[in-house]
Amino acid sequence: MAEDGGAALREYRRKRRFARTPEPRGEVAPEPRGGERVFVVQKHAASRLHYDFRLELEGVLKSWAVPKGPSLDPADKRLAMHVEDHPLEYGGFEGVIPKGEYGGGTVMLWDRGTWRPEGDPHRAYRAGNLKFTLEGEKLRGGWALVRIRDRRTARDEGRSWLLIKHDDAEAKPTARYRVVEARPDSVATGRTLDAIAAARDRVWHSNRSGDGGGERASPVEVRGARAATLPRFVPPQLATPVKRPPAGDAWLHEMKFDGYRILARLDAGRVTLVSRNGREWTDQFPSVVDSLRGLPARAALLDGEVAVVTPDGRTSFQALQNYMNGGHRDALVYMLFDLLHLDGQDLTGARLEDRKAALARLLGPRGEEPGGLRYSDHVVGSGAEFFAEACRLGLEGVVSKRRDAPYRSTRGADWVKAKCVKRQEVVIGGYTDPEGSRLGIGALLAGVYEGGRLVYVGKVGTGFTARTLQMLHKRLKPLERPASPFATRPTGIGRPHWVEPRLVAEVAFGEWTADGRMRHPSFQGLREDKPADQVVREQPVAAATGIASTAEPAESAAAPPASRGRRARRPASSADSHPRPTEKVGAGDPVVAGVRLTHADRVLYPAQGTTKLDLARFYEAIAEWILPHLVDRPTTLVRCPEGAHRPCFYQKHTGYWAPDTLRRVAIEEKKKTGEYLVVDDLPGLIGLVQIGILEIHTWSSTVRDLERPDRVVFDLDPGPDVPWARVIDGARTVRRRLQALGLEGFVKTTGGKGLHVVAPLTPGAGWKEVAAFARRVAEAIVREEPRRYVAQMARSARGGKIFIDYLRNVRGATSVAAYSTRAKPAAPVSVPLGWDELSPRRRSDHYTIVTVPRRLAGLRSDPWREYASRRRPLPPPDGPARAR
Repeated sequence: MAEDGGAALREYRRKRRFARTPEPRGEVAPEPRGGERVFVVQKHAASRLHYDFRLELEGVLKSWAVPKGPSLDPADKRLAMHVEDHPLEYGGFEGVIPKGEYGGGTVMLWDRGTWRPEGDPHRAYRAGNLKFTLEGEKLRGGWALVRIRDRRTARDEGRSWLLIKHDDAEAKPTARYRVVEARPDSVATGRTLDAIAAARDRVWHSNRSGDGGGERASPVEVRGARAATLPRFVPPQLATPVKRPPAGDAWLHEMKFDGYRILARLDAGRVTLVSRNGREWTDQFPSVVDSLRGLPARAALLDGEVAVVTPDGRTSFQALQNYMNGGHRDALVYMLFDLLHLDGQDLTGARLEDRKAALARLLGPRGEEPGGLRYSDHVVGSGAEFFAEACRLGLEGVVSKRRDAPYRSTRGADWVKAKCVKRQEVVIGGYTDPEGSRLGIGALLAGVYEGGRLVYVGKVGTGFTARTLQMLHKRLKPLERPASPFATRPTGIGRPHWVEPRLVAEVAFGEWTADGRMRHPSFQGLREDKPADQVVREQPVAAATGIASTAEPAESAAAPPASRGRRARRPASSADSHPRPTEKVGAGDPVVAGVRLTHADRVLYPAQGTTKLDLARFYEAIAEWILPHLVDRPTTLVRCPEGAHRPCFYQKHTGYWAPDTLRRVAIEEKKKTGEYLVVDDLPGLIGLVQIGILEIHTWSSTVRDLERPDRVVFDLDPGPDVPWARVIDGARTVRRRLQALGLEGFVKTTGGKGLHVVAPLTPGAGWKEVAAFARRVAEAIVREEPRRYVAQMARSARGGKIFIDYLRNVRGATSVAAYSTRAKPAAPVSVPLGWDELSPRRRSDHYTIVTVPRRLAGLRSDPWREYASRRRPLPPPDGPARAR
């Protein structure tokens, strides 16, 4: 029933001058044979903002202008004015129609997908009662377009229709959720209308495919790309260790290279190389810089690994160390495996496979890449076979990546790594003297961070050359300190030299022993590209059904017994039946990190439309940041089963309702023994989401050392009439007081009204001593400035003042955990800050579920990166008196 282009599109073409507008001229297309057809909704800022609702029918896009946009509320019938038919190609248009042309303004591709009619769509359309189902990215479920008589004119021209949502599972009342406000941005590029207007790039996407020949693809042809300026730095995505690669065609597998992770920034011929922690390495690899200048791009950000290739085709970290020390310079290569930005387009939101395809076109045909650049090829599926072959060839291992995943600046489950040999980064906490004919040092004393403390894992005495031994002695000698940096002083090592824990080494070893030590460790080289405070024990997780899952970390015999507690045994089906971190199983309930979410679409924060599933995905995305603040700490929880807008209550002790992904710990109280919950891993954190926890508050001590706090917390709670600038001054006042006593304070927002100042402690003093210290500090500040501060709980005394709450430091008291959400309407999050970030623009509730991931992705380094290294013993009781 398709009409010819001269009829169906005559009005469309009459209104446009295609020499002046980027809109496609288009042709009438054949009718589809199947039941599904294309639909799009374009947000159009012309003389007035409206939404163009378009359905593929009769070879064109039948179109309606909806002034207020679609509504998910069946009671909210939206006027839809029927306008001229548009060509199917128009469904991919996003850009700017020049001023003065018909429809001049900005057009956004707001939603797209397929639609399925009920009955004969041609007959229903002509009858003015078209019912259909949408499968879009924002609009789903049953809908209807119903023609109404236009009472404003003498005759019915058939232009006035109503767009109505059916009352089904996808419906939501307007009072709770407005989809046009909750999801305002482009589904094609993630841009806002302002960003599209500012770019003025006339971008439009089509579904046509081609091999592209040998030319570099334009970045706007990568679905999911969005216009953006070239960032200075993007924190790299990291891989989670697993025992074996995942199975299935959802994954692609690359060789694991043994080198330095490097991001390359190309900007108008200037190349900058940056390590994973934001340090510049441009001068270290001049040959890589020269090769990158030869790429056919004006601006780009690439991700890869700089390595040395040995004659047998392997990469060698030790050979790279030799290179860094002045060795051969002709075997250095930059193995490129990702493209994050290209010529004005941010590609991080695109699928991995699409990013890699753009990278391959940028580098050119295989074997012809510029200079020392190499494209890191991959295989799809066959993970077990690929891993076996990699190990047979003596390679380090395999990195497996989800093909359809965007680039996330965190360590999650989209990228996993399986090693053929055991390798571990360690922090050097000391060294021994050489014996016999050896010069420089005897052995390195190595550790890893667990729960913020440096734990000793063994002595590394092999793998050195004479030159390396002398280099290490030269690097370590200036770092010497009188006391051991390890949580527990190692024994049986004579008279060691202790050092500040700043240098990171990589070692190969046989296995972990029962007491948590490395068996037969061998030095491989220093890791100049990794910060010491991020080095933890790498424990691969089980790969259930062949696909990596973080649901069941392998509990190492090396883990201290006190950290395990009592955990209920998980049913086998729960541990073994979740093939990916977030998926649909059974009757449709999603699974995140192995935890099944019931009522996943329940809205927890109505103003943002944030559901339980959204909250779980938020925590999954920031797991690397929040878990160090939760692991091994008893919790008090704020539970909101129906969401932040419904009644909430504090939950101190556990009960039958707690999922078995959480550890239960029995703690003696004054009159009884209470059972508390402890979050030790991502499944435990997602378990809290499942039971409706919107706030996580933690003790200031860990289970393994319950009676000795490892931090002191000052909560600055301002009265309602206190300016925010004075709250900032108050936090800085507390910090100066702590510094005068030999402690360092770290600041974070609470997500409420005030700020927390947290000082890390070396566990030693008990609860009474720490609480007394906090009280002395608070009262000393009040004595000096009684008009500004108060240390009394009574609200009557707080008018115009800041309450310095020191009572967070008594046994059993808690404070909100860093990166925890709060049960408040705007979905705020408690966020650690650098002291230089405090400003009038960043109030305590500044960061939310929506903005925190963007903040973390843009950080050059953790604002609390020095937290672990600044632990100090509690000052003596007379400290505050001397500090005045």
